[in-house]
Amino acid sequence: MDRIYNGMPARLLGAEGWRKPWSGGNGGSCVEALRLRDGRVALRQSTDPDGPALIYTRHEIESFIEGVKSGEADFLLMRAV
Repeated sequence: MDRIYNGMPARLLGAEGWRKPWSGGNGGSCVEALRLRDGRVALRQSTDPDGPALIYTRHEIESFIEGVKSGEADFLLMRAV
Protein backbone atom coordinates (compact mmCIF):
# COMPACT_ATOMS: atom_id res chain seq x y z
CA MET A 1 0.00 0.00 0.00
CA ASP A 2 1.45 3.31 -1.08
CA ARG A 3 -0.50 5.70 1.12
CA ILE A 4 -2.38 5.05 4.34
CA TYR A 5 -4.57 7.95 5.41
CA ASN A 6 -7.30 8.78 7.90
CA GLY A 7 -10.75 7.98 6.51
CA MET A 8 -9.56 5.60 3.81
CA PRO A 9 -11.76 2.57 3.05
CA ALA A 10 -10.81 -0.05 5.64
CA ARG A 11 -10.99 -2.83 3.02
CA LEU A 12 -7.90 -1.32 1.36
CA LEU A 13 -5.91 -2.25 4.46
CA GLY A 14 -6.69 -5.93 3.88
CA ALA A 15 -8.93 -8.48 5.51
CA GLU A 16 -6.29 -10.16 7.69
CA GLY A 17 -5.15 -9.05 11.11
CA TRP A 18 -8.20 -7.11 12.31
CA ARG A 19 -8.95 -7.87 15.97
CA LYS A 20 -11.71 -7.02 18.41
CA PRO A 21 -9.70 -5.96 21.46
CA TRP A 22 -12.88 -5.38 23.41
CA SER A 23 -16.39 -6.61 22.85
CA GLY A 24 -19.56 -6.66 24.82
CA GLY A 25 -23.09 -7.91 24.69
CA ASN A 26 -24.00 -5.39 22.02
CA GLY A 27 -25.11 -7.76 19.28
CA GLY A 28 -21.78 -7.87 17.45
CA SER A 29 -21.30 -4.16 16.93
CA CYS A 30 -17.68 -3.70 17.94
CA VAL A 31 -14.63 -1.63 17.19
CA GLU A 32 -11.92 -3.58 15.38
CA ALA A 33 -8.23 -2.66 15.44
CA LEU A 34 -5.38 -3.39 13.06
CA ARG A 35 -1.75 -2.72 13.90
CA LEU A 36 -0.02 -1.36 10.83
CA ARG A 37 3.56 -2.16 9.84
CA ASP A 38 4.79 1.31 10.75
CA GLY A 39 3.34 1.09 14.28
CA ARG A 40 0.19 3.11 13.63
CA VAL A 41 -3.21 1.64 14.49
CA ALA A 42 -6.30 1.54 12.28
CA LEU A 43 -9.78 1.34 13.81
CA ARG A 44 -13.00 0.41 12.01
CA GLN A 45 -16.60 -0.41 12.89
CA SER A 46 -17.16 -4.18 12.72
CA THR A 47 -20.62 -3.76 11.23
CA ASP A 48 -19.13 -1.71 8.36
CA PRO A 49 -15.81 -3.40 7.50
CA ASP A 50 -15.65 -1.59 4.14
CA GLY A 51 -16.30 1.79 5.75
CA PRO A 52 -13.70 4.38 6.76
CA ALA A 53 -10.69 3.50 8.87
CA LEU A 54 -9.48 5.93 11.49
CA ILE A 55 -5.67 5.95 11.60
CA TYR A 56 -3.87 6.80 14.84
CA THR A 57 -0.19 7.06 15.71
CA ARG A 58 1.24 4.76 18.35
CA HIS A 59 1.55 7.78 20.66
CA GLU A 60 -2.13 8.71 20.20
CA ILE A 61 -3.29 5.16 20.98
CA GLU A 62 -0.93 4.94 23.95
CA SER A 63 -2.21 8.24 25.35
CA PHE A 64 -5.82 7.17 24.86
CA ILE A 65 -5.34 3.82 26.61
CA GLU A 66 -3.46 5.43 29.50
CA GLY A 67 -6.21 8.04 29.84
CA VAL A 68 -8.92 5.39 29.90
CA LYS A 69 -7.06 3.42 32.54
CA SER A 70 -6.72 6.52 34.73
CA GLY A 71 -10.43 7.36 34.45
CA GLU A 72 -10.20 10.31 32.05
CA ALA A 73 -12.86 8.80 29.76
CA ASP A 74 -15.36 7.93 32.48
CA PHE A 75 -17.52 10.88 31.41
CA LEU A 76 -18.40 8.88 28.29
CA LEU A 77 -20.32 6.42 30.47
CA MET A 78 -22.41 9.02 32.26
CA ARG A 79 -26.07 9.21 31.31
CA ALA A 80 -27.36 12.39 29.81
CA VAL A 81 -29.77 14.25 32.01
